[in-house]
Parts: sequence; structure tokens; C-alpha cells
Amino acid sequence: MANRPQSLAMNVSFGGPSASVPSIAGAQANKDRKMASAEHLVLDLSNPDLRENALLELSKNKELFQDLAPFVWNSFGTIAALIQEIVSIYPVLSPPNLTAVQSNRVCNALALLQCVASHPDTRMLFLNAHIPLYLYPFLNTTSRSRPFEYLRLTSLGVIGALVKVDDTEVISFLLSTEIIPLCLRTMEMGSELSKTVATFIVQKILLDDMGLDYICTTAERFFAVGRVLGSMVTALAEQPSSRLLKHIIRCYLRLSDNPRACDALRNCLPDTLREATFNNFLCEDPTTRRWLQQLLQNVGVNRLPALQGGGGFDHMMVN
Repeated sequence: MANRPQSLAMNVSFGGPSASVPSIAGAQANKDRKMASAEHLVLDLSNPDLRENALLELSKNKELFQDLAPFVWNSFGTIAALIQEIVSIYPVLSPPNLTAVQSNRVCNALALLQCVASHPDTRMLFLNAHIPLYLYPFLNTTSRSRPFEYLRLTSLGVIGALVKVDDTEVISFLLSTEIIPLCLRTMEMGSELSKTVATFIVQKILLDDMGLDYICTTAERFFAVGRVLGSMVTALAEQPSSRLLKHIIRCYLRLSDNPRACDALRNCLPDTLREATFNNFLCEDPTTRRWLQQLLQNVGVNRLPALQGGGGFDHMMVN
């Protein structure tokens, strides 16, 4: 097999110095058995008759193996098999006829792709092959049924794995695609968990200078992001989520680093953030409280007046 890794390293602890020789030998034997099983399961992915079970077992145990991602990537036909699993359910996306069984199976394939996306040796290979684009039809769905919600959440997890490590190349790739509108769609209509992951992705994009410049280059992009963030804040006043609120505030704070965006936020920042609406939810989160205080300071009365002569966003919204 081309480029087949020699083995899969197990991410396990074998105990301290007091471990006996027999116990160490037993642990090593167990490790060897698990590695052989994982390699066998990866090879099973290329067999349509064995694929479903292999997907299930590998997705459940992927965290046990440090080098599963390179093995999956380099094993002949494995990535093609995973992509085949993805495209096979495109026909049931619209009209929405995705079943729970279909959703679970493709999400097991996505879990392996997330493993590949998060590994330093395969992340850029994954990007250069443009594999994230195969997931975008899932993010473009609007059905609120559990199979579709699970599909969107797992797809977002793959993108989240890409942005978790700060890498301008990753951000550059994502900005060349439709990831921002797709995340905004999920932030509007997804479950709390899906909204949280989508907002985290937008946050990580904003934290990169290229991402901040991209979103603040035009009024349309800025106000598209601002409108969705604002509607989420309004909804959180009724159904609070400290985890989601944290990512929203961090997005706003990062937007305030751009002078024109900061001037615009003086007018469009939700009143619920200016007031004490969320104080009870931030009392045990000093980091988010500090972010909110810094945000309010950035857009507060101590800032210079808005730029005159067309320097801000307002003039760009005319017509």
C-alpha cells in the first residue's frame, strides 16, 4: 500500500515507574491489538459491504490513536470512500428526506474527516484537496429535524477543527469560500450548540487580521454579521446561554478593533449589552466580563466622534 504508516501510536498512559513488567507487557499487547484492529478497520472502509461497521467503530475510537489521521489519509482509497459517503446523501437534502440512520452514518464519516482536519500532518493536505467544500451543502440546509441538525453540527465540527489552530492559510482558504454566509445561516436558525460552533468559527476568522479586514471591507459584510449577532443577543435575553454569549461578545470586541466598524457599533450595538442584562451570567466568567467592559469602553463616549466626510460605514449604506 502506498505510503502506508508503519503503525498507529496509541494515546494512552501505561502507569508510573512502579508498574510491573507483566503489566507493561500486557498493556503493550493490548496496544498492539488495538492498532492492528484500527488498521484493519481503515482498510475495511474501501469495501462497501464492510464500510458501515468500520465507520462506526473508527468514529467511536478515533481518540485512542494519535496517528489515525495520517493513516486514513495515506491509505489507498480511504478518503475517496469517505467522500463517497458524503455525496451519496446529497439527493435527500432537498427535498429534506434525510433519515436518522443516514445521518448517523455520514456523521461517522465526517468524524474521521474531522480527525484528518485537526492533525498537523494532514490539515493542509485536507485543505489543498478542497475537501471542506463537500460539506457546504450540509450547512446550506434549513430543516430543523434532528437528523439535519446533527449533520450540520458535525459538519461545523470539521470546520471548527480547522480554525482551532491559528493559521492564516486556513483563514485565507475559508474566506475564498462561502463559509461566512453559511455560518451566519446556522447562527440564525440552528440549535444552541450549532449556533455556538458557528459563532466560534466566525470568531476565529475575525481574530485573524485577514478575516477582520475581509468582514470590514464593505458595509454589506459588516452589517450582515452585525445583524445576526444582534438578533442572537436579543434571543439570549430570553433564553440565556453563557457559552454562546461569550463567543458573541468576543466577536463584537474584535470588530471594535477596526476603526470604521467601531464607529458603526456605537449606533448598532444592542442595548442589552450596554445595560446590565447579562450581569448574572457573567459574574462567574471574569474573562467574558472583561471583554464586555473593553467593548463598551471601545465604543463608549470617550471615543472620538465618528469620522466625517464618508470615513465610516454609514455613507456606504446610502442607496
